[in-house]
Amino acid sequence: MAQFSVNPQRFDPYKNFKFRVKWDGRYVAGVSKVGMLKRTTEVVKHREGGDPSSSRKSPGRTEYDAITLERGVTHDPEFEKWANKVWNFGAGLGSEVSLQDFRKEIIIEFYNEAGQKAIAYKVYRCWVSEWQAQPDLDANANAVAIQHIKLENEGWERDLSVTEPTEPSFTVPSAG
Repeated sequence: MAQFSVNPQRFDPYKNFKFRVKWDGRYVAGVSKVGMLKRTTEVVKHREGGDPSSSRKSPGRTEYDAITLERGVTHDPEFEKWANKVWNFGAGLGSEVSLQDFRKEIIIEFYNEAGQKAIAYKVYRCWVSEWQAQPDLDANANAVAIQHIKLENEGWERDLSVTEPTEPSFTVPSAG
């Protein structure tokens, strides 16, 4: 049986609950949910005139789905500052949009159970297309207030410089 892992003790897939998001060289506080990374390539169908019973398929245009980031409402203004670069109501006529630096590269990292970085993705040319500053408020609810941003992007790739970590080994003291 072929062994693809550099860590032969690890058979389980990574969990989805240990992750961090970084932009502008800093980790963003409180991100509790990151939408999936998904790309879709259109199928271009064609057929030859001499072969009427079947068609051929080839790849067409590739699209990258938007990514949603969610976090609890706090005083940290990072989501709002970025969203305001695309549209800032009340900034004054002609200065509502700042297209000079509205795009950012982000890094999504996820970690193994021991807290070691296991996998990272670089997401390119992101910008905020949707900004939810607060959720519906409900006096009868018992929940955290969540805000989110939706990031359009022009592609992503796995950061191959992040290699599989060696799982730590813990020794248990012997009784006696």
